[in-house]
Amino acid sequence: MKEISLNILDIAENSVKAGATTVGIEINETDEALEFTVTDDGRGMTADFLARVTDPFTTTRKTRSVGLGLPLLKMEAEMTGGKFMIASRSETEYSDHGTTVCAKFIKSSIDYIPLGDIVGTVCTLIQGHGDESVDFCFVHKIGEKEVSLSTSEMREMLGDVPLSSPEVISWVKEYLDEGYAE
Repeated sequence: MKEISLNILDIAENSVKAGATTVGIEINETDEALEFTVTDDGRGMTADFLARVTDPFTTTRKTRSVGLGLPLLKMEAEMTGGKFMIASRSETEYSDHGTTVCAKFIKSSIDYIPLGDIVGTVCTLIQGHGDESVDFCFVHKIGEKEVSLSTSEMREMLGDVPLSSPEVISWVKEYLDEGYAE
């Protein structure tokens, strides 16, 4: 993908499709590297499926027999000298099921792709799933600075106001933009 934020969007969407009620997105950024982790409490994957998940011909989709998201992410991270890791525990085997995807990119590499529009990614996730029973917890650490947002906290403050409403999405965008501007 052309931006790391699009990989994050793809993984978070997969988390929602896997029945997650909580999706955590954490980005840790230094001058040397950018590392992100997406965690969820969804159905998880069996050990057999997990072993094949970075194979482009492994997918749960019924409309096509190719799944390129994770294989491309793994390749993109490793091409920079970084790393890729995925761990998962299936709901059929564990009560504490879910999936964690982590990728680290070395910024000095010629193959490093930019983070991209992470604010747009967070807004898209909330707009698309904010009225469902899915909570997103977003944290972006840039050195000592931190930008964060939690939809569970938003729900507490807003009560019955739908998180997908244009006014809320506009506020989320402004809030995150202000956080990055500071």
